[in-house]
Order: sequence, then structure tokens, then C-alpha cells
Amino acid sequence: MTRPTIHVFLSHGLESGPGSTKVQALKRVAERFPGVYAEAIDHRPSRDPDERLKQMRAAMARAGADPERTILAGSSMGGWVCAQTSSETPVLGCFLLAPALALPRYPQSRPTIRARHCQIIHGWNDNVVPVMPVLELAREQQLPVLLLADGHRLERSVGRVAEAFEGFLRRCLPEQNQT
Repeated sequence: MTRPTIHVFLSHGLESGPGSTKVQALKRVAERFPGVYAEAIDHRPSRDPDERLKQMRAAMARAGADPERTILAGSSMGGWVCAQTSSETPVLGCFLLAPALALPRYPQSRPTIRARHCQIIHGWNDNVVPVMPVLELAREQQLPVLLLADGHRLERSVGRVAEAFEGFLRRCLPEQNQT
């Protein structure tokens, strides 16, 4: 019997793109799992968070993704897109890197993350998205957080982030642990 496809949607940050180092590292990790389809969404045509949210919804619809078998992973504004998507449509997993949460200029800046599994990774030295409001939001929602000695782009921690994503996928996909 064929396992249903697991969809992983990767959402990059404001100043990045689908070919960025982090997005491609996460995509490679996801594609090592049998039955996983990973898509890096190209948000570059718009800098508007609401427009990027619509792009995520459209990508999920085009792929025919079942939310219960969907994992969202995003960085910075892409993290906000994933968190907001999960607040509207509960998903299997939400993996957030330096997510643009609790920022006053974002619409719905404090979304309730409704994913069965969640992981936030943030840099202590983030000068774009302050760490403390994200930690407070995580505390309120009892979400796990991994803090690293890095900045907003987590560029010194790409290997650690990819390793954490692999562990996250194994927790989300226990039937796949034998790979």
C-alpha cells in the first residue's frame, strides 16, 4: 500500500528567495524522507505579508495538500506566513526560524499556532526580530524554542538548523523513522 504524500512547504524571508542556503538545506533534508514532496515557494514578487500568505494558501491548494499531512517551514517573514497559515488551517507541523512574530507592523502578529508539532529556532543576537517577544509568545502557547548563538539569518547555524529539521520531521513522521 502506498503511503499518502506528505507535503512540506518552505517559505523564505523578506530579503531572501527559494534558492537561499537555509531553504535549500531544509528542502534537501525533507526530500530524504520517502513519500515527502517539498516545495520552496517563491515569494519574491511581493513584500506584503498578506500577499505571501495568499501565495502559501495557493501553493497548498495547487498541490492538493491535506493539512493533516502538511508541514510548513519558514524563516523570518516566511515564519510568520507559516505560523499564520497554521492558525487558520491546523497542520501536522510548523518549523519556524527567527519568525517575524510579535512585531507591531505585521497583521495578526501574534497568531495562535495550531500545528500538532512545532519548533521555533531563534538567534540570541537577532537584530531584526527581537528574541524576547517571540519567547513570550512561545511561553504563552507552550511551544518549544531552540536558542542559538547567532543572528537573524542563522547563517553560522545552517548545519544545526538542518539537523534540528531532520529530528523534527522524524517526530512528525514516526512511521518514517526506519529510513
